Amino acid sequence: MRSSLMIRRPEPASDAPAAQPNRRQLLIGSAVVSGALLIGSCAKADLLSVGAKTPDFGALGPFVKIAPDGAVTVISKHIEFGQGSSTGMAAIVAEEMDADWSKVRLELAPANTKAYANTLLGGIQGTGGSTAINESWTQMRKAGAAARALFVQAAAQTWGVPTGEITVQDGVVRHAGKARSATFAELWPTASKLTPPADPPLKDPKTFTLIGTDRVQRKDSLAKSTGQTQFTQDVYKPGMLTAMVAHAPKFGAKVKGFDATAAKAVKGVVDVVQIPTGIAVIATGVYAARKGRDALKVDWDETGAENRSSAAILAHYHDIAAGKTAETWFPFTTVGDAAHAFDGETINIAYDFPYLAHATMEPMNCVAAVDGGKVKLTFASQIPTLDQLNTAMAVGTLPGSVEIETLYAGGSFGRRASPNSEYVMEAVHVAKHVGKMTPVKLVWTREDDMTGGRYRPMAHHAIQIKLDKAGYPAAWHHKVVIQSFMMGTPLMQGKFDGTTVEGVQGSPYFKAIPVIDAQAAIPTSPITTLWWRSVGATHTALAMEHTIDQLAARAKIDPVDYRRTLYKKAGADRHLAVLELAAEKAGWGQPLADGWARGIAVHESFGTVVANVAEVKLVDGEPKVRRVVVAVDCGTVVAPDQVRAQMEGGVCYGLSSALFGQITLKDGVVEQTNFDAFRVLRMNEAPLVETHMVPSAAHPSGCGEPGTPVIIPAVANALLAAGAKPTSSLPFVKA
Repeated sequence: MRSSLMIRRPEPASDAPAAQPNRRQLLIGSAVVSGALLIGSCAKADLLSVGAKTPDFGALGPFVKIAPDGAVTVISKHIEFGQGSSTGMAAIVAEEMDADWSKVRLELAPANTKAYANTLLGGIQGTGGSTAINESWTQMRKAGAAARALFVQAAAQTWGVPTGEITVQDGVVRHAGKARSATFAELWPTASKLTPPADPPLKDPKTFTLIGTDRVQRKDSLAKSTGQTQFTQDVYKPGMLTAMVAHAPKFGAKVKGFDATAAKAVKGVVDVVQIPTGIAVIATGVYAARKGRDALKVDWDETGAENRSSAAILAHYHDIAAGKTAETWFPFTTVGDAAHAFDGETINIAYDFPYLAHATMEPMNCVAAVDGGKVKLTFASQIPTLDQLNTAMAVGTLPGSVEIETLYAGGSFGRRASPNSEYVMEAVHVAKHVGKMTPVKLVWTREDDMTGGRYRPMAHHAIQIKLDKAGYPAAWHHKVVIQSFMMGTPLMQGKFDGTTVEGVQGSPYFKAIPVIDAQAAIPTSPITTLWWRSVGATHTALAMEHTIDQLAARAKIDPVDYRRTLYKKAGADRHLAVLELAAEKAGWGQPLADGWARGIAVHESFGTVVANVAEVKLVDGEPKVRRVVVAVDCGTVVAPDQVRAQMEGGVCYGLSSALFGQITLKDGVVEQTNFDAFRVLRMNEAPLVETHMVPSAAHPSGCGEPGTPVIIPAVANALLAAGAKPTSSLPFVKA
């Protein structure tokens, strides 16, 4: 990591020369273009920057710049798609810098792996896994501290006083003894010529005046509310063309042939071209492109396509778990001797989880311009390094020469972080065909993404448990059958995809159980899958937490007491703390009105531990959730209001999927095409959400995803408490 990275990032001149690759770099470039580069290779930041222009970041580097009026702009290397992390980044810098918070601005970083690598994502530039604040905490603190030190040094030099006698507050530097003061703007001409400290001292968190307070309100809300924020769908460039792609109706099918006569006859259609993923219709606007696509006649080769229904795929998963179908099993947690641990009476519990769409409000899109090896992409890039790499291989250029202008995204939930950059590649292939740096906007409709996008994988859990005399697990056998979206991609490390079982693997309950035998099977299918908000926890939270409640009910022990015993045995202090806090704030044990019941669940994902207590009632056969009490331990809280917002959003997103979410296939074709069939939570169905944060001085962890999975078992556990049968499959409301 860099020790000081800050202030002022002027845009490089348009005629700035590109770095000239030497012989070694050219060999590296050849490896990239041929697809031989692995993300796990050494010095990837340098390697992926080959061919890039050398930016002039100014005095302190790529994270902060100063305007003539003294306003501070913080450059966020993490994309903003609604999670609010960019505001958190700005607050961290402003705190250490003692900047005037009202004058702090935001800017999203362009693609530059060397400057903006995410150390928690293997050193590539990208946002995901709730790593933004976690990964950037120390880096951004040093950015602000170094900037502050620079202004103090400039003031001391100008006034001829020791630096230790100078104070900074709200962007004003002062010396009380000489009654002198100056703004950042006034000191910048001197400060910009000085050398920043390599390892600036950081504040004692006890002296924070901004971090951890409700003064930290989102910096992007006003612009979004007034329509000033530019999303990819808003982009218009002179001479821009629009492209839409006809995709195969079945996953794995390929183009056999097509007739573009009728499509080319549509007014506004410029051209029709075959690309690797289908047939692209290029037009002067969206309407013409869509009308032209509708007029296409395509003959699809379905030889290698997925032709099964989702019910048949699930039945196959059941056969795998039962040992009826040969499949490779990957042991991921083994504790004790399981040889005879399950002799005698055991409890058998199983869960089924459907495919889920991300259903982002802004479907996939990208603006691309290509001329030979020159490429400019304008869109909401979630993992710029992969988008640069995939583009470089498609165009035949060096990754660093692929320029990406990063825009805000209208949601992602993981959808925009595709390892093969599929929708980006469609834009690139079309733009390459058009050439001459003509901008081409590639647009997916809601139906395109719902029926042919990427999904949270279908999953099946089969659990066998042997209890001790007190009713607690003595042996736990766990099988997970789920498709992997990591295997076969540059992001895969080793032979096993740990995202398929996160939440089972590493569960605190396993530390309290003498014998564990946990395995996973990874069947394949042409159906495209991807991480979905909270990834493995989307299914493992229910599998673990609803099982615990069933065991507690069997032992006639209160679910909170049952967990308390296991957490104490496991030494899971953070889990115990959120359990106690949520139960206290929810009034656990106090009577509720007839028909209402409480359910509790606790789960850790991405280093953050969350507990939910849900108040639930069955109304006309559907669960109604009126109140959810959330307790969260995310370490040091940077922006309390944003933590509350993320917990509220996570609850509603998770509840939406639990109640209604499912993607089903019939003869290999997705049946849901839009929100009419893929139902989501309405405003009148959203519960009151109360969020309570465990006080902590620990390193911050993420909040963008951990609030999503916990509500699912909390609702299932409330229904169980109300006398309903245990939940064995989702969604709760079947179509």
